[in-house]
Amino acid sequence: MPPTDFTTMPCPVARSMAVLGERWAILVMREAFYGSTRFDEFEKNLGIAPNILSARLKTLVTHELLARVTPEGGGRHVYQLTEKGRDFFPAYVALKAWADRWMTDEKGPLTVLQDKRSGAEIATPALMRADGSAITLDDVRVLPGPGAGRFLRRRFGEAASEQEQEDDHA
Repeated sequence: MPPTDFTTMPCPVARSMAVLGERWAILVMREAFYGSTRFDEFEKNLGIAPNILSARLKTLVTHELLARVTPEGGGRHVYQLTEKGRDFFPAYVALKAWADRWMTDEKGPLTVLQDKRSGAEIATPALMRADGSAITLDDVRVLPGPGAGRFLRRRFGEAASEQEQEDDHA
C-alpha cells in the first residue's frame, strides 16, 4: 500500500505534516532558530547523514520555510529563515516547552531560550482570551471554518443546507 500523500489533503494541519512531520524536519528548523545557516553546521549539530540533510533542506526550501541564498560577493550558499519559517517559531517554542516538561531526564532541559533584551527565560506562548484570562482545551469549541466542506460542517454541528440535505437523500 503506498504511503498517504498528506500534500493533497484538504486539512492544512495534514498538509503541514507533509513538510514538518518527517522526524528530521523540526530538528533542522530548531538548528535554523538556533543560528545554523550552513550545510556543515546543520550536519555537525544534528549528526545527520548528508543525503538526508540535503533532502530535508530541499523540502524546507521548496515549501519556503528556508531560503537558499548566495552571499553578496559569492561564496558558499547559506540557509536563511523566511517569514513563513519565522512564523513557525511560536509552534516550536510550544513543542519545546512540552518536551522540556514531559521528555527530559532529571537533569532538566538541554537548552533555555532567553530574551536578549531582559535576560529572562521566555515564556511558552499561552492561549489567552481578549481579557487576558487563560484558555484550556476544555474551554474550546471547534466550529467549521469558511473552507469546511459538508463532512466538517456536519461533524461540528452546523446545520447542513437544504441542498446538502437533498444531496444526502439522492
